[in-house]
Amino acid sequence: MSETAPGHAEHTLEHLRKIGAHNAENLRTAAERLLTAIRADGLVCTAGAGHSLAGVMESFYRAGGLAAVRPLYHPDLLPLHGAVPSTRTERRTGLAEEILTGAGFRGGADVLVVFSNSGVNPYPVELARTARAAGSSVIAITSPMASAEAPKRAGTTLAEEAEVVLDTLVPGGDASYPVDAPVTAPLSSLSNAFLWNMLLVELFDLAAAAGVDLPVWRSSNTVGGDEANAASLAHYGERVPGLL
Repeated sequence: MSETAPGHAEHTLEHLRKIGAHNAENLRTAAERLLTAIRADGLVCTAGAGHSLAGVMESFYRAGGLAAVRPLYHPDLLPLHGAVPSTRTERRTGLAEEILTGAGFRGGADVLVVFSNSGVNPYPVELARTARAAGSSVIAITSPMASAEAPKRAGTTLAEEAEVVLDTLVPGGDASYPVDAPVTAPLSSLSNAFLWNMLLVELFDLAAAAGVDLPVWRSSNTVGGDEANAASLAHYGERVPGLL
């Protein structure tokens, strides 16, 4: 390990502590929106593009995760299917409405969570705008700081279109090291996963206080895990493509 690695590790941990404290009130509000959707037997749709799809992956079908999640996904948005083309796809106007329509997004009962660090490209902005117009709550996990430094390709930003903003506090460009002139060690994926997990904690506590049995996945690699997941698979399997 280099001499600077422990210092950077502490810097990263401090960033996570900072965003946890900064978002405390909005995490509670976001959890209330998710609980309302679950009580109405709605779905929590999660979306992102590029490396923000890591947040979508974290939200879907994983041990300890929420079972009522439907990921919104298009292969052209994933860098593994073409890195430069994925950037062009995120900038394409109209894709968000196509994907929401194709997914049968109901509005109202469903909540949309959008991961996007800069939050300025048409895809995340139009996702939020379309879902809000359909009467849904929209939670953005984004960085208004990064948005302020980026070109407004959609005329506005994800943070401006969302109902609830969970701020990653990630600077424009995403890199965090060296501190005085960052060129590497991006923070957005860590921040997205941290805020999503903090949101699950808030949701669990709210559900427990309200006497709501929160549908969560158990690891299929533990004794009884498959059996514990059977009810959630039966309930959500037909509504969430990719589960079965």
